[in-house]
Amino acid sequence: MNSPQRSFSRLNADTPVNYVKGVGPKRAEALQHLQITTLRDLLYHFPRRYLDRSTITPIAQLKIGMQATIVGTVINQRTMRTQRREYFQVEVTDESGRLICLWFNGVQYIKKVFKIGDLVAMSGKVEFFNGLRFIHPDYDKLENSEWDTTLHTARIIALYPSTAELKSVGLDSRGFRRLFRSVLSNNFDLPEILPPTLLNRLKFPPITAALHTIHLPDTLNNLETARTRFKFEELFYLQLLLGLRRAGIKNIPKTLRYTSAGPHLKNIYEHLPFQLTEAQKRVIHEIWDDMKSPVVMNRLLQGDVGSGKTVVALLCASIAIGNGYQAALMSPTEILAEQHFRVLSQLGAPAGIVVRLLIGGQAKRERAQILEEIKSGTAELIVGTHALIQEDVAFQKLALVIIDEQHRFGVVQRSQLIAKGLNPDVLVMTATPIPRTLSMTIYGDMDISTLDGLPARKGKVHTRIVNVDQLGKVYQYIREQVQKGRQVYIVYPLIEESAKMDLQAAIKGYEYLKKQVFPDLSIDLLHGAMSPAEKDTVMQRFQQGTVSILVSTTVVEVGVDNPNATVMLIENAERFGLTQLHQLRGRIGRGTQDGVCILVERKRSELARQRLNTIFATTDGFEISEVDLKLRGPGEFYGVRQHGFPKMKIADLLEDSDLLKLARNEAQQLLHDDPHLRRPEHQIIREQLLLQYRQYLDFINIL
Repeated sequence: MNSPQRSFSRLNADTPVNYVKGVGPKRAEALQHLQITTLRDLLYHFPRRYLDRSTITPIAQLKIGMQATIVGTVINQRTMRTQRREYFQVEVTDESGRLICLWFNGVQYIKKVFKIGDLVAMSGKVEFFNGLRFIHPDYDKLENSEWDTTLHTARIIALYPSTAELKSVGLDSRGFRRLFRSVLSNNFDLPEILPPTLLNRLKFPPITAALHTIHLPDTLNNLETARTRFKFEELFYLQLLLGLRRAGIKNIPKTLRYTSAGPHLKNIYEHLPFQLTEAQKRVIHEIWDDMKSPVVMNRLLQGDVGSGKTVVALLCASIAIGNGYQAALMSPTEILAEQHFRVLSQLGAPAGIVVRLLIGGQAKRERAQILEEIKSGTAELIVGTHALIQEDVAFQKLALVIIDEQHRFGVVQRSQLIAKGLNPDVLVMTATPIPRTLSMTIYGDMDISTLDGLPARKGKVHTRIVNVDQLGKVYQYIREQVQKGRQVYIVYPLIEESAKMDLQAAIKGYEYLKKQVFPDLSIDLLHGAMSPAEKDTVMQRFQQGTVSILVSTTVVEVGVDNPNATVMLIENAERFGLTQLHQLRGRIGRGTQDGVCILVERKRSELARQRLNTIFATTDGFEISEVDLKLRGPGEFYGVRQHGFPKMKIADLLEDSDLLKLARNEAQQLLHDDPHLRRPEHQIIREQLLLQYRQYLDFINIL
């Protein structure tokens, strides 16, 4: 049962939103879907964009296609009918001419709005429909010609993000504008959360004035200043969090210390069947420097597909193991975990390192044996999936945690594995190069190492874009490559929103290829819904060469390493993100032979064409990641929500990169001068962090 609405003589930032005049219980319930529960939350529900209707155009000057606002008097209105439907028209006149406004939807409501003689403002796009018309214009009824005080026309108007629940209680853009006019006209206490010296130096308006401007703007210049202030504020607090978190992690003492690099590092290095790149050697030194430090390591290792991250991880793990400790490597998929297990077991064999695999679906007796070995310390390098963080997994001396393709894990999952060690060093790896803009934000609390070179042994990969009409020639090319002893991937999309349908399409595609196109060739199917044993059997057959063509969903995106696979055909390539296409392409050309990646485009669009042309033009993962960031935005590009930091409400990490740098510099300077925010002038920042960002304060000491 909803509580009755109360009135407050003066609202404050933490006043429950249902007590704000104009909200009430029903709207408050709908607002909760956007996590709006207090007056502060409501005021920080920023418009998504604006329309400038501040210029009034005489009717006689209207032209087809222009966006315009007119002010005039209603001289006629009536309901009209065609053979198909009913519509409503209002005729408005000013001193220069007449204009018809039409509504085809909501006729029963709109016909009650106007009466002859009303002074109105109408805003919309000028269209031609038996003469110049506004169709479904925005409108405002004006009193005493005071149209300059209106909410919805004749001014810069705000358009707000909304939901079906909000619209059902009248909180569309029009409803929000009414609500904010009411809220902002009343007295409320909202503390300033930026230091006065910073406000003065950057010439930002105070918080109350900026809120009034951002919701009810008077001029474009003032609006831009207010928006810049709130973008900076958001980025400034994000950078404070990152700076405090980084400093906090740097102060965590290491429980398990290193006396030397141990005997295993040199042993494994000397038995490697290939030469390390200079980049690999440099990165290993960076990581070893961290491991020798008296405080814990928190480092990101980024490298393009095929740059050799796995062997770096092994050599660093060998240092921990050589000192009598354990290391764990957590992968997002069983296929990738099994791949790592095979490679690490093989390369670690000369040093006698005991490598164990822990994944779901293992036999009860096998799992029990592995758990005992982990607990006793017999298992030195443990590779696994989410199975590593289950409650019954107990390590003896876990000193190094390695998380592969870490963006696929949530903050809680990573923390659960780290908690199984004694303040272990943490190395996270990604094959998705991080654009600089994102590295300053979601990875701003980490040290970053980059593998910027590829092993000399890799073959080159060529990319081709084809349409459905060219598939006959493509299939013939695949057949020729198989006859030469090469192997082939054929990949179908698997997108979360349509996973079931995508899986059916992959299975159907496999059956078609097996029966109609390649009935005489060895072909198999791999997808995520298979059991671990089934997937392992298929992958072993493919690795051993008994399967020539592997039809798969995107489970082969990362980690699968078959040097003999030289061809990849990607179906419906327009449905993939750029980074995903690049990851998939990285599965071929991993031996000495060149590879060919064939992108099948079935539905052409401008955005898809941009993506495919980028993949065609370059194999540079860093260049691709920058383009992908621009096309998809930071939220979609790299799962920003996964990183345990606030979601941006107004700032854009890409478009506001200059403002991000400014916020970063200001935050770093402030923390340099006052690392724990103890000074009186920083008290409000400290309070704001504790109040609004408490869930992000792991490792942060400002209490």
